[in-house]
Amino acid sequence: MESKKTMLSLAQAFHTKTISFLGAGSVVEAIIGGVLRNELVPASQIYITNRSDQERLQTLSNTFGVQIERDKKALIEKADILVLAIKPKDVAEACQSLRGLVRKDQLVISVIAGVSTDFLREWLGVECAIIRTMPNTSSAIGLSTTGMSRGRFADEEDLATAKHLFEAIGSVYALPEEELDIITGLSGSGPAYIYYMIEAMEKAGVEAGLKPEIARRLTVETVLGAAQMLLTTNAEPALLRKKITSPNGTTQAGIEVLDSFSFQEAVVSAVLRATERSRELGAQFN
Repeated sequence: MESKKTMLSLAQAFHTKTISFLGAGSVVEAIIGGVLRNELVPASQIYITNRSDQERLQTLSNTFGVQIERDKKALIEKADILVLAIKPKDVAEACQSLRGLVRKDQLVISVIAGVSTDFLREWLGVECAIIRTMPNTSSAIGLSTTGMSRGRFADEEDLATAKHLFEAIGSVYALPEEELDIITGLSGSGPAYIYYMIEAMEKAGVEAGLKPEIARRLTVETVLGAAQMLLTTNAEPALLRKKITSPNGTTQAGIEVLDSFSFQEAVVSAVLRATERSRELGAQFN
């Protein structure tokens, strides 16, 4: 665990940095919001640009007070930290346009799904520090679980800097890069699985006679309570499940129906297939 002195010196050093974002989507909006809420750097040290959506840039500038820099070369020159938040389909073209602009002393952070640090380094044409990340959509409310890996030329200080940035939107887990596809399948896509289950529980509540707004609140608060129980007690989910599953009771009746549809097997298969798909998408960049 980092000492308070180390954390303080990291925060002080970070506060002087300039961050440039190439891309202006929802993840960038979440990161900027987290950075400013946590006062990591002032808005005057944050620069943004994207491919063509000037209205989006203006919206972010109006909301957060960050700086629009339409000249890509100038955007990169100003950056101590360059965050690449572009779509995978555009990554080759974007990296080619950055070739010769990125410097060795800059930290490049990628939030591009499936694209390896080796690929980015080769396309950028410079032996700079690259950190690859995989946040999820809960970053919008500061509850992302972000997987993070460092590339060949990134050191522990670079990793600590990237962690400090992404801890502004949730928790961060540093892992070997080959495990990021698993993070994608589990926590990157994971919120969608939970929302899918919530849709079904809401629907059941309404079909049983509840008003939609009551079914929604009951379902969401039930899921929230269950998650908090796991975090608070640190108990195994199977143990907590068994504690509320009385023989021949209501919970057992429901579990038996889920088992008849191979519920757990379906969830496992979903995570594994999403992981496999992440590897498939990344293969085109290797």
